[in-house]
Amino acid sequence: METKWLEWAKQIQAIAQTGLTYSKDVYDTERYEALRDISVDILANYTSVSKEKISLTFASELGYATPKVDVRGVIFRENKILLVREKHDGSWALPGGWADVGFSPSEIAVKETKEEAGFDVVPVRLLAVLDKKFHNHPPGAYHVYKMFIRCEIVGGQAEAGVETSDVDFFSLDNLPELSLERNTVEQIQAMFDFLENPDKEVILD
Repeated sequence: METKWLEWAKQIQAIAQTGLTYSKDVYDTERYEALRDISVDILANYTSVSKEKISLTFASELGYATPKVDVRGVIFRENKILLVREKHDGSWALPGGWADVGFSPSEIAVKETKEEAGFDVVPVRLLAVLDKKFHNHPPGAYHVYKMFIRCEIVGGQAEAGVETSDVDFFSLDNLPELSLERNTVEQIQAMFDFLENPDKEVILD
């Protein structure tokens, strides 16, 4: 669960971003800019990240503030799950990443699996839509919805990509060190539950 200071900073940033989008009054604009500065100050005070970097990443977006969407492909072969080793932290994750504008969630799962793992897949079923703040992820600057989509391999072969260094299949009792920013042990266990019970209802939140 998120710490209160991070939750407050994200809420203040969202209010400021939305306010700056719709404000017509110069004084209101100044107030929303001040709120955005406060959100940056909070993050800078509680982390080791510079205010400049926080401003460029966390507090530079425009438009109505909405959660980011992270899409993960869930692929099984011989009762093992497909994971890729992330170059960013050397740990393992389901293939996936941020949703791109112009692509549907299923198209993202297919694209990311090909780019990160080398396999051609077809989407089969939505398994879960989870709010990252309710799960055991490290604290993050963004409010994130995570979508897990079951896919089946139809071609290709295991091949690492630009952002990955290895590709492999793992049984539930032999999972590698996971990239907790991307997926947790509990989430991987939940995906295996669908392997045992294909008719299980979609997991929400």
